[in-house]
Amino acid sequence: MHHPWLAAIRPRTLGLSVSPVLLGTALAWADQGVLHWPPALAALLAAMAIQIGTNLHNDAADYLKGTDTPDRLGPPRASAMGLLDAHRVRRAAFAVFGLAFLLGIYLVYAGGWPILFLGLASLAAGAAYSGGPWPISESPLGEFFVWLFFGLGAVGGSYWLQAGQLSWSLFSPAAALGAFAAAVLVVNNYRDRYTDARAGRKTLGVLLPPVGSRLIYAGLMLGPFLLPGILWRDGLQWWLLPALLAALYLVWRMFHLPHGRQLNGLLGNTARFQLFFSLLFSAGLIFAR
Repeated sequence: MHHPWLAAIRPRTLGLSVSPVLLGTALAWADQGVLHWPPALAALLAAMAIQIGTNLHNDAADYLKGTDTPDRLGPPRASAMGLLDAHRVRRAAFAVFGLAFLLGIYLVYAGGWPILFLGLASLAAGAAYSGGPWPISESPLGEFFVWLFFGLGAVGGSYWLQAGQLSWSLFSPAAALGAFAAAVLVVNNYRDRYTDARAGRKTLGVLLPPVGSRLIYAGLMLGPFLLPGILWRDGLQWWLLPALLAALYLVWRMFHLPHGRQLNGLLGNTARFQLFFSLLFSAGLIFAR
């Protein structure tokens, strides 16, 4: 068992927040020939802070609402196991959100009002994911919000901080990265569909039959490779072929794994795949310059 705070922070999920900042910065460098390190590093730290704050808030909120029970299939939660006081974890979540807000002040100075709007929306979504009267995590909209904020929002915001404008060239890579992040949540909700249903949640994993979750996962993992500017961008981007093969393998696993804790490995591998894609795409952009 990890240190209790590491269990609550869930560092393995941080690639979801690192990937879009990396990709947006690389896209701006390739398109505009600019690379400003201070806002790039601040954006990276702010994105990680929002991810950590969301994880902490989720850990505490799910326990306080009784969602995390002993029959939970996912990795153990610090609050549910009694390793940390849930109210203390929630206070830590808001402290980390506060750090993200402070970093956001600098980012607004660097990027202007669009960054202010994006930052406030990201903070609100992070807090509302498991909190408030209508938690996003208990609705069928979770995957859409993940796609929006981890894809278009984070990649577009990172690009804006570098270039001071947006470009159509970032839409396909941003949409692809958001789709891969949403696929992580599809696996999570598919794994938890029985316990979520008993807790009254209405996620896609609960509302759809098992084959529906599998098909959505396949679409999110493979559909992005059909977008313009992904595999083909001034010719075949052959360095992305390993990512396509990896996506095909993960989809095969989704269709053949039995329900249960075996899905935890697929969830982790899907999260790592998103970072893998971002690294490959960014490296291709940089070396093609």
